[in-house]
Amino acid sequence: MKPSFHPRLINDVFSDPGLFIPFMFQRGALLFDLGDLSGLSTRDMLKISHIFVTHTHMDHFIGFDQLLRLLLGRDKELYLFGPTGFLEKVEAKLGAYTWNLIEEYENTLVIHVTEIQPERGLVRTYTSRNRFRPVGAHREVPFTGNLVSEKSFSVDAVILDHKIDCLGLSVREHFSVNIIKEGLEELGLPVGPWLREFKNALYEGRDGAEEFRVAWLDGDKVRREKGFTIGQLKKRIARISSGQKITYLVDMIGSPENIDKAVRLARGSQHLFIEAPFLDRDGEIARRKYHLTAREAGIIASRAGAKELTIFHFSPRYIGREGELMDEAMEAFRSGR
Repeated sequence: MKPSFHPRLINDVFSDPGLFIPFMFQRGALLFDLGDLSGLSTRDMLKISHIFVTHTHMDHFIGFDQLLRLLLGRDKELYLFGPTGFLEKVEAKLGAYTWNLIEEYENTLVIHVTEIQPERGLVRTYTSRNRFRPVGAHREVPFTGNLVSEKSFSVDAVILDHKIDCLGLSVREHFSVNIIKEGLEELGLPVGPWLREFKNALYEGRDGAEEFRVAWLDGDKVRREKGFTIGQLKKRIARISSGQKITYLVDMIGSPENIDKAVRLARGSQHLFIEAPFLDRDGEIARRKYHLTAREAGIIASRAGAKELTIFHFSPRYIGREGELMDEAMEAFRSGR
């Protein structure tokens, strides 16, 4: 079955970290970290609705300006999440530019920002109509681990130690809808944009007795249309299965507390993306810089029961020696030690 999540690292393993997660059959995408975005196309970036910044070191946050420039002059709502101090950092970015003309733009960019602290979140909104000045005071919400819960997916986080707060992130699809090609053929229905609407109806939990019209243009550009109930289509063309879970872990010291938190967050992941900047024999350097070793990355993946492991965020000291990091991580992943 085709997965609904298609995560990919934005850059190579030595460059700025970041994970792009577009959704199949939906015009949307998530972004974990906001470093150098040159690996994404304009089309990719315009899909992004939610961005989760693990922390605001330059290699995780410098892409904010690039994305802001692209979105100015468009109707867009963007949701940003980051750790303690994030509101101040976003306001500093927005305050660095002169905005004396943008309130007259035809379209409006709205940015909703949430700062994650150990027991609460602080939410504030900024809009181009108001020259990106804060709209009112911040709003306080409880933080219990969940950041977003949408109709088709949810995003959870833990706060990890990188000598500052750093977010570990996990996205889970509530359930997966895969289309049965043979069912389409039996009903005489083509693949098309209507499938996105049908999937959304299932994610929204709409009544199975509700009518659903399938419309398309045939080869002669003649409009065709057939009517079904949602339940009928679900039975004939949809295969429902457990959703995927994708976890992303960067910039954390390999302390027992951090490793325990990371394992709990990543447990049951189909795919774990995790930093592995240093070899185990350079563990003292890793601890001094508050990073993992490749061996620690593999142990976390093994203990979490991850199905697939991808390591990245390598130290430049290993250029040309990437295989050593990969071998060490995979050995620990297979053996659990």
